[in-house]
This record gives sequence, C-alpha cells and structure tokens, in this order.
Amino acid sequence: MAGELYVVATPIGNLGDMVPRAVDVLHAVDLIAAEDTRHSGRLLKHLGIETPLVAYHDHGDDRQAARIINALEAGQAVALISDAGTPLISDPGYKLVRAVRLGGFKVIPVPGPCAIIAALCASGLPSDRFTFEGFSPHKSSARIKKFESLAKEPRTLIFYESPHRIVDTLADMAGAFGAEREAVMARELTKTYETFLTGTLMDIHQQVVADSNQQKGEIVLILRGLDVAAEVPDNGEQERVLSLLLDELPLKQAASLAAKITGGQKNALYQLALSLKV
Repeated sequence: MAGELYVVATPIGNLGDMVPRAVDVLHAVDLIAAEDTRHSGRLLKHLGIETPLVAYHDHGDDRQAARIINALEAGQAVALISDAGTPLISDPGYKLVRAVRLGGFKVIPVPGPCAIIAALCASGLPSDRFTFEGFSPHKSSARIKKFESLAKEPRTLIFYESPHRIVDTLADMAGAFGAEREAVMARELTKTYETFLTGTLMDIHQQVVADSNQQKGEIVLILRGLDVAAEVPDNGEQERVLSLLLDELPLKQAASLAAKITGGQKNALYQLALSLKV
C-alpha cells in the first residue's frame, strides 16, 4: 500500500452498508483524510479504527493537500473519505485526486454507497442513460435558467437538493420542465425515514407542501428525460390537421393554428398548406 491514495466510500445512512474491504483499508492505511474530522471520527470509532485523521477539503488550505502528497512521497498510504457516500460525487476530492495522479502516485477506488445510484435504481425511471447535475443554484432566477437549459435533455436527470429549498425548487422545476413531467423524490436514503415520492412534478410539489416532514433530510430528485420521439410531430398528423383547418380558415391563419396544435414549424406548415391548396 506504500504511496497509494485510496478513495473510500462510506455509508450514506445505514452503517451496515460499510463494505468489508473499506473497513480493512481504513484500518491498514497510515492516514485518513476526511471532509469533516468530527463527523468521520464518530464512524471510525464505531468501526474500531484508530488510524490518524486529518482534514481535507477542495476549498481548504493548500497545506492540507501538501500534507497528503508529502505522506505519499514518504511511502505512506492514505485514504480519502467524505461525510457520507462516495468521495468526489458532490463532495471534496477532485483536486486532491488530480494532484496525486499528476504526482505519479496510484489512486485506488474502494466502491460503496452512493446516493444518486441508490435513488436511481429504486426510482423506476429509465436508468440506461442519465446525467447527474448536483445541487441546483441557490437563487430562483439561476435555478430556472439552469432547468430551462436542461428541459430538452432526453436522459434521466438527477439532482441533489437541500431541504430548505425543496418547495421552491420543485415549483421552479414544474415551470421549466412542465408540471406533468414524471419525477421521483428520494429522501433520507437508507435511514429510518427513507421515503420515495413518485408522480408528476406537480403531484410531488403538492405532497411536499402539505407534509412538512418531506421538507427535512437529504434529498435526491430524479426527473424523466424528454421523450424526443413524442416531441417530433407526425407529418401525417400535421397534414390531417392542416387540411381540416383549411376548410374553414384562410391559408395563413390555418398554418399558424396548425403549428400551435401540432408543435410544427409555422413556415413549414405554410409551405405544406400551399401545396395542399394547389
């Protein structure tokens, strides 16, 4: 293990999810770098691990990373853990792992719990292609802008969210993605009050507003991606609608209304209307 950095996943709630290999590694390394030493100290005490513990955060003092690099250079093995789950997944570690790799040292992942994967596999939403967007912006205007940029994303969308913003975030999502977009809210995964709310964004928003308990704990939001096939208008349907409208309305007005009904392009429908009138 000399001169190696281990990226070790820890439980997101249920301590029984700590994998045996992770326990062995944390016992064997010379140093453990943790996001919050007080928080991680309780886990290590529970596991009977007495390995020295130091603080590390990507936004912390550069001396934190330097201490770890120096330990690796001295031939020591170091483990990186976060407060819960897999390090680097919306948690500190990216800058350290990059620095360690650039320094020529080996980085070894020790897989385990991860909230986004736990939520996705139990959500019932498509899991073959997905994108993780982390936490949404704090301000509503920035949130809406981000959500609007993702509104046509066909992959399943996964977000983390804070309990004190969940009501406003769900409202902003309903506005940007559409109130009828299918979604799942997973809360307090693997903990005593684990909850899954399933339905449209409007449904889930109403449930969260009505039940203050749903506004507590750690939250994962999963949205079905845009059904691209459903968004592509059927040319046959466009022609049928346009033909009916042309029987009652002037050509330009019929093309404009057909565009609104079918979601087609107004100019293309105008040209189609001209051909039908010939």
